[in-house]
Amino acid sequence: MEKHWWHKATIYQIYPKSFADANGDGIGDLKGITSKLDYLQELGITAIWLSPVYDSPMDDNGYDIANYEAIADMFGDMNDMDLLLAEANQRGIRIIMDLVVNHTSDEHAWFVEARDNPTSPERDYYIWRDEPNDLTSIFSGSAWEKDEASGQYYLHFFSKKQPDLNWENASLRQKIYDMMNFWIDKGIGGFRMDVIDMIGKVPDQGIVNNGPKLHDYIKEMNTASFGKHDLLTVGETWGATPEIAQLYSNPDSHELSMVFQFEHIGLQHKPDAAKWDFEDELDVPALKKIFNKWQTELGLGQGWNSLFWNNHDLPRVLSIWGSTGPNRVKSAKALAILLHLMRGTPYIYQGEEIGMTNYPFNNLDEIDDIESLNYAREATANGQSMGQVMDSIRMIGRDNARTPMQWDETKHAGFSSGDTTWLPVNPNYHEINVKNALADQDSIFYTYQKLVQLRQTSEWLIDGDFELLDTSDKVFAYIRRTPSEAYLVVVNVSDVAQTFSFNGTYETIIISNLVVPTDLQQITLDAWDAFCVKLTK
Repeated sequence: MEKHWWHKATIYQIYPKSFADANGDGIGDLKGITSKLDYLQELGITAIWLSPVYDSPMDDNGYDIANYEAIADMFGDMNDMDLLLAEANQRGIRIIMDLVVNHTSDEHAWFVEARDNPTSPERDYYIWRDEPNDLTSIFSGSAWEKDEASGQYYLHFFSKKQPDLNWENASLRQKIYDMMNFWIDKGIGGFRMDVIDMIGKVPDQGIVNNGPKLHDYIKEMNTASFGKHDLLTVGETWGATPEIAQLYSNPDSHELSMVFQFEHIGLQHKPDAAKWDFEDELDVPALKKIFNKWQTELGLGQGWNSLFWNNHDLPRVLSIWGSTGPNRVKSAKALAILLHLMRGTPYIYQGEEIGMTNYPFNNLDEIDDIESLNYAREATANGQSMGQVMDSIRMIGRDNARTPMQWDETKHAGFSSGDTTWLPVNPNYHEINVKNALADQDSIFYTYQKLVQLRQTSEWLIDGDFELLDTSDKVFAYIRRTPSEAYLVVVNVSDVAQTFSFNGTYETIIISNLVVPTDLQQITLDAWDAFCVKLTK
């Protein structure tokens, strides 16, 4: 298998509104990100995935783009972007841009022209019908919005201010590739592709994801833009199976580097229920089954995995699957060790490396997320109590990931010098912050730092096979094996002591959050115990 820089990289996702505010307006910005590059360099990060900073009315926090080649005023300007790229490059850090090409904002010049002039070429850049069908928006309600001027309906799978693009139009596709090359020429390190599996939709047949022309479009995109460069490309593909992921990420396919698969994230929700109907605890046997499938069926050289617990759309993993009490630190380390030692490229979401948790939202006045607000409106209209609604938002809502980064114990956690912040700062910032983490050699931060270093220096993390061990339900144990080496990873994914036995010995402790017993024949794992050892040959 030909190896690329991203096989050894750990990617750090930044949500710009919430990372660091340099001008004191309560909103994070590009200069704020630049000011924190030394911190990310200390963590060992070599690539940043930057959520959208393009010009946008911010109906969906930047995922509604009005101009792909301009920076939103709240984040700065293109000079600030160029400075970020230059300063990151000096530190050996690549910038991965968020590519949102399933839809635009309704304020994008293309849609403005399409709406104002139904005979214009831009009209066909979007999807119009005389009558709507029964497709529904991911943000609730119909996926069709009537344009009163023309009498036609346009498709929007997200907000009505996010009209879907018509990828069947060749002229549109070329404009998108030209835009991608604009950013490639600026020296970016790649693209994270938002809901990329939706660009091949066939709305008249009810096909939303994985349409028949999807892979043709991505191959064309590869040829026309990033395929000429050594860039990381990762697609957000909610419906992917290992077979589908292989279509995207097999090097012979000339499509993407990897995809985000979300099968494990589905364990947050009750089976065959709405997103907001969450499970009370993690089904660890199901988690083991899912990860084993992805580790073994997406073979080396046939495709590549992405590894993640958190992102800007998900709750904080400690709040939904870990521990937020006395075992917060230990569970954070355990979950990190479990994930980062599998095959794939790991992703860290801002604040994950210090163990940030969900926010204790009291009411809707503290919520900004359009998806959460739409859910609250629909749920209460259908008879749910506001108490039930808030319970779901506190556990599942996207704003849990979007509260400001917690830098220190000063005002607004050091995120902003302003009077207010766009989302409230979690009140636990006096305890959970970067300053405290850096001062404590036993903090979560240093476990993540070591895992990042291991990824860069350990070939077995790329090449090693994956073997899931048969253990008790709450113990997740696996071996990474190469022809010459073997590494055992053991994690107690629970707050309760578990037993574990292994018929073998080890020569070296690679990483752990406990004092590893010398004899593995029969051991008791305390809550959230986790370790990796190199086995004796």
